[in-house]
Amino acid sequence: MGKLFGTDGIRGRANVFPMSPDLVLTLGQAIGFYFRNTHSHPRILIGKDTRRSGYMLEQALCSGLCSVGVDTFFLGPLPTPGIAYLTRGMRAAAGIVISASHNPYHDNGIKIFSSDGYKLPDDVEDKLEKYMEDKELKDNLPTGTRIGTAKRIDDAIGQYAVFLKEQFPKHLTLEGLRLVIDCANGAAYKVAPKVFEELGAEIFLLGVEPDGANINEQCGALYPQQLIERVKLYKADMGIAVDGDADRLIVVDDKGRLVDGDEIMAICSLHFMRQGRLKKNTLVSTIMSNMGLDIALKKAGGKVIRTKVGDRYVVEEMIKGSYNFGGEQSGHLIFRDCSTTGDGILAALNLLEIVVGQEKRLSELRKCMEPLPQVMKNVEVKEKVPVESLPELSKLINSVEQGLGREGRVVFRYSGTENLARIMIEGNNRENIEKMAEEIAQTAVRSIKEHTTR
Repeated sequence: MGKLFGTDGIRGRANVFPMSPDLVLTLGQAIGFYFRNTHSHPRILIGKDTRRSGYMLEQALCSGLCSVGVDTFFLGPLPTPGIAYLTRGMRAAAGIVISASHNPYHDNGIKIFSSDGYKLPDDVEDKLEKYMEDKELKDNLPTGTRIGTAKRIDDAIGQYAVFLKEQFPKHLTLEGLRLVIDCANGAAYKVAPKVFEELGAEIFLLGVEPDGANINEQCGALYPQQLIERVKLYKADMGIAVDGDADRLIVVDDKGRLVDGDEIMAICSLHFMRQGRLKKNTLVSTIMSNMGLDIALKKAGGKVIRTKVGDRYVVEEMIKGSYNFGGEQSGHLIFRDCSTTGDGILAALNLLEIVVGQEKRLSELRKCMEPLPQVMKNVEVKEKVPVESLPELSKLINSVEQGLGREGRVVFRYSGTENLARIMIEGNNRENIEKMAEEIAQTAVRSIKEHTTR
């Protein structure tokens, strides 16, 4: 069967291996079997985004879970962090998210949260894969009243909305603010407008008409052009965009300029430091974050710790070092004092707290960080060949790094969820690093092709 779990659960084209109903049913049995061994009467929540294939996969998952005697609860479309929150709040053994996050609608995925609201560690995912291949599992399935049941939770959105509003200070209000909100036709299409409007903001909406096939389609955090245009048109104070499962945030300032995860982390980190709220004066980010973030925190007496790419690695480092704030340039932001995973709506509320509390516009707040020129390039690859096995590419990367010296860096990595090689170069001269990135991209494609055709 091969390894199924990547850096963020299992992901692939819906109705095709590994996201086929038969395999998902088997996965449901494996999940149920595992948690039946760790909990006397396990209850497992299932939530999803707005993809058409979500109906098919939630039924397959539920069938697998019920067949091994586990009770399941359907949450319906709900952001990934909302599912993590309810898993904790309902004392469930686990929460399962059916979503491919920022991917196109024809993909889907599954990620699992344990009872503490954190994603399952690698060793548990490995156990689940072994259970899926264990034929003896299906030899003694329960019968009669020992078969699991399935129920629907009708107020999941309301419970999560209340939690979010409670995180915004009681003495502040969003009254007088104009916000444009893009929900990517995804999981946040109901809860995000509810939260911001009930806190007093005047809101203008994008991406709130999901049809099962338009999630992330030229909207949301990955495609902010419409958001930029609407912020300018409505003279809004801020534009807010989440992705399909609403675990990441990208914003647009009052002048219609994009503000990425690095800049949001800089604004929030410096604010937390002034208030004595940033534990150990340390922010956890990944190797992809701009060096300007390090410079901004260092000036204020703080520091940045870097991890591999992936919000799960950020969270692991935060737990390991007892840090309370971290995230990624892509907009996964983890406020660990009140949440266990990236949360786009929660991140926007934290940013708005600073805007309102300091009575400053976002365009002014973002000046706390000066990003270095950074170029990113993605290229499709048929195989993720280790760089050390590609001499020409390794030599070129080393040469570019030596040329940049201390004033820049190169990051070459493979996507954990797609067949892509990702190249990031930082340096003082944008024109030069764009040429370097293109040369590395072309060399990577050629080297990988030669390697795979030998």
